[in-house]
Amino acid sequence: MKAVPTPQLNQPAPPFQLPDLEGRLHDLMDFRGQVVILNFWSAECPWSERVDRELLDLVKRWGSDVALLPIASNANEGLELLSSTAAARGIPRVLIDADQRVADLYGAQTTPHFFVIDREGYLRYQGAFDDVTFRKRTPREQYLKAAVEAVLGGRQPDPAETPPYGCALVRFSL
Repeated sequence: MKAVPTPQLNQPAPPFQLPDLEGRLHDLMDFRGQVVILNFWSAECPWSERVDRELLDLVKRWGSDVALLPIASNANEGLELLSSTAAARGIPRVLIDADQRVADLYGAQTTPHFFVIDREGYLRYQGAFDDVTFRKRTPREQYLKAAVEAVLGGRQPDPAETPPYGCALVRFSL
């Protein structure tokens, strides 16, 4: 497999098109003018499940200024599992990255792994939802929330990059 350079902060976010669970195609360019949160998401990872409710509450509060794009890239999660889990968690839209092309394009490592793109299409944040880890279960830092609110306010996130934490993306090689 050829190494793909990962996108750089403060540079244009790599464009992509992916289908949702119903097969409708979504183009990243369609969300220009909104702050976009890419969430490399999993139906089975407890770390993804842990942040889903809080993330959905934040997105509701931010309103139409923010678009959430959960991206399912795990090779072991089929459409039926993705659909039932998204419905159970109240996630309105999940994009399917069956060949991990977009995960590779962004250098996604874990579920969840977040990327925040500003209204003009520039990558402004990448990393974790918060500072919770296996050994530290209570968050003190809300990285994603702070990053989105900085971008909504026309400021650079600080920090703009944090180590993602969660389950490793599942890939099958031939």
